[in-house]
Amino acid sequence: MPIFSYLVYPRMGKKEELIKSLEGIPECKTVDSTNEDIVVLLTDTSSEEKEMHLQETLKQVPEIEGMALVYAGE
Repeated sequence: MPIFSYLVYPRMGKKEELIKSLEGIPECKTVDSTNEDIVVLLTDTSSEEKEMHLQETLKQVPEIEGMALVYAGE
């Protein structure tokens, strides 16, 4: 099970919409930052194939300005 964590930077003024969009994706869990305008994203998929599909899905989320991978493991 690939597990990843990211710092996700929302587009200006789109943080709440970003959280809603990410929470709508089954493999995603978000944690809102209280002191920065970022969202912590945790992903957990059951296979490499599903992880690749999730990556393509995340690329399509319009509220994401950028993402930084913080941890990757199994």
